[in-house]
Amino acid sequence: MFTRPAVYFIFGTANTGQKDPFQLLEEALKGGVSHFQLREKGLGALTGQALKEFALQCQILCHSYNVPFIVNDDVDLACDIGADGIHIGQEDTAASAVKARIGDKMILGVSVHSLEEAERAISDGADYLGMGPVYGTKSKSDAKDPSGVAKIILVKAGFPKTPVIAIGGITASNAGPVWKAGAEGIAVISAVTEAENVQEEVKRLTASYEGEYV
Repeated sequence: MFTRPAVYFIFGTANTGQKDPFQLLEEALKGGVSHFQLREKGLGALTGQALKEFALQCQILCHSYNVPFIVNDDVDLACDIGADGIHIGQEDTAASAVKARIGDKMILGVSVHSLEEAERAISDGADYLGMGPVYGTKSKSDAKDPSGVAKIILVKAGFPKTPVIAIGGITASNAGPVWKAGAEGIAVISAVTEAENVQEEVKRLTASYEGEYV
């Protein structure tokens, strides 16, 4: 599911600015992202048929690079188009209910912010955990205060077999502590969407695991 170092790319149309979202996604895929999550939220977010068509095009593009396509929050959409996975937060539908609906057909990711939340998510059937924000972030208006890597270390110590994907203000230059904490992957939004050279930035993020840009 996740081979370290995983670079897990997330965006919605609100994150792409003036860039063509499909071109941006393809550049990221060419650069070597390991997973893609469509997080379509915020002012002007696509809905209904427009969202479904956009999601399907992103899914086709991801699959052409053998990259899993994951939907954020929208379980109906994920099931409708046969996504590879669904990712939910603490304020979304209960993980146990989502797991009961999707079974083993999809990957289930759950955002957690403590050891207790991690334990509950795993018992409810989470296949991986999203943890953060590690650093300050502008990409999510509802983000909690940054907590560094201490909680990642705690969760990996308690649940060493469950993959942890760290998120929140992570760049190629500050990813070192995240890898050292034991995370299987780093989730990024602005580090890629705002990059002048998307392919090169993804390569830098991957290389940060080896300390080249730490």
